[in-house]
Amino acid sequence: MAKGSISLCAVGDLCIKRDDADSILDMARPTLKKADVLFGQLETNISDRGAPQVHAGSPMRAATKSISAYTGAGFDVLSFASNHTLDWGNEALADTIEITKRNGIQTIGVGENLAEARRPAIVECEGVKVGFLAYSSIIPAGYAASSEKPGCAPIRVSTFYEAIEFQPGTPCRIITIPNRQDMQDLKEDIEALRPNVDVLVVSMHWGVHFVPAVVATYQVDVGRAALDWGADIILGHHAHILKGIEVYKGKVIFYSLGNFAFDQLLARRLSSARARESQELYKFELDPEYPTYAFPADSRKSMIAKCDIVDGRIDRVCYLPVMMNKNGQPEVLPPGDPRAQEVFDYVAWTIQDQKLNATFRYEGGEAIVQT
Repeated sequence: MAKGSISLCAVGDLCIKRDDADSILDMARPTLKKADVLFGQLETNISDRGAPQVHAGSPMRAATKSISAYTGAGFDVLSFASNHTLDWGNEALADTIEITKRNGIQTIGVGENLAEARRPAIVECEGVKVGFLAYSSIIPAGYAASSEKPGCAPIRVSTFYEAIEFQPGTPCRIITIPNRQDMQDLKEDIEALRPNVDVLVVSMHWGVHFVPAVVATYQVDVGRAALDWGADIILGHHAHILKGIEVYKGKVIFYSLGNFAFDQLLARRLSSARARESQELYKFELDPEYPTYAFPADSRKSMIAKCDIVDGRIDRVCYLPVMMNKNGQPEVLPPGDPRAQEVFDYVAWTIQDQKLNATFRYEGGEAIVQT
């Protein structure tokens, strides 16, 4: 059977909790629905059950009626490999998996045991098979799946701090090393999926949140290894801000796609002692003009990653610039919009700051990655 030409689009973190759930995507829905295959990173349980867990830093749960926002935008696959997987316990996780499945969305990176959490999703369109795997390195205690318990598919990481100078209190070098067994599992998953799909996508919930530009050493190791083992593209999430883009052996790593649709009430965040500590630690301010989007200013910049797939191979990778408005809605920015240039310039700065190598040509409001 001849393979058609299709588009794969991917967005960052999704946490839709407002009563009128569909409204958050009103500005972006027309663009999202043009995608032949649409992927996103789910950041909240979708359930009316459960109780917040001890280890949940900011327990995330949305009412089951919010599923309409995802179906209405045309999502085919969601990763829920995340630090919020078990925020409301096993019942809420089971509900999330069930309600997405019932509504025609494949949810990956989680399951009632590790085998299920490592199970891929495959979407076929126009004779093209696109496979997805998802993992998380941001794992609260007890959130990783095992053979006997539910949770997320892990890529655990060890962190070490090395003194650079002999002087007390000076900056240190931060070394992060991925877990060997988890990396072996990732390799086995990619190699098992590779013969069954044309394009293989790996989603990673990873990285340093809120800190501009910085990419941890383990992210480079994991991303490049996954591409060496047979993945075609890496989609990174979790940081809540955009990070740089790397081209490795002709393949693209998006280190962070940033937030995409994320309800975070300003009033609730201001009332949380833990949230205030986070603001002090990461040195950012909240803007009262964004009452439903309590994130730093850098978090307003976002993107839609897009792959054109021709003859069963990724032919072109680009991104569409996005900006959050004061209603917390992502707006896809047209050519000539000065906010689009803000996004382009910010991404270029993150790449330069981390000495990454991606370069672009700008065409029709898209930043096309030179591979």
